[in-house]
Amino acid sequence: MKIAALIGSLRQGSYNMQLALTMKERYINKLDLEIADIRSLPFFDQDIELNPPQAVRPFLRTIAAADGVLIVTPEYNWSVPGVLKNAIDWLSRVDKVLIGKPLMIAGVSPGMMGTIRAQLHLREILASPGLQAKLLPPAGSEIIISSAALKFDETTNRLVDESTLRHIDRVVDKFIEFVG
Repeated sequence: MKIAALIGSLRQGSYNMQLALTMKERYINKLDLEIADIRSLPFFDQDIELNPPQAVRPFLRTIAAADGVLIVTPEYNWSVPGVLKNAIDWLSRVDKVLIGKPLMIAGVSPGMMGTIRAQLHLREILASPGLQAKLLPPAGSEIIISSAALKFDETTNRLVDESTLRHIDRVVDKFIEFVG
């Protein structure tokens, strides 16, 4: 199953990137997870949406070709990071490649609240007319990781907290069934 991942943080050493890489390695026999490049995307500009810059085209193709999408995002100012919102804006126009696409959300934070506000806001954004992604229902399927420094190994940069990994195992199985 081909899954495209959008990581909402560009920071080197990002816990959210570490989570995506942990998932890519852990579920290698279940998912072909490709991390889409959002760093090189220019700011969305409606004047050029019909003939987007070269960096946008492979990004749109990656998302369109995927069976499902995983968004792993931190929370900035109680919302989604601007770089992620910009990527989503490109997805919402012209071909609208997220419409009906199965999508799962996850997030990591060093704080106690995890990324709950960003994920709630992201769900609102993804329900908008140009996106209409098919979101994995949240009941029991939320991946909201708080206190990240206690759950990731600083040497391997991978998630090592066993209870969190078991929860993610269950959510990934639900997502695979959801994508069907």
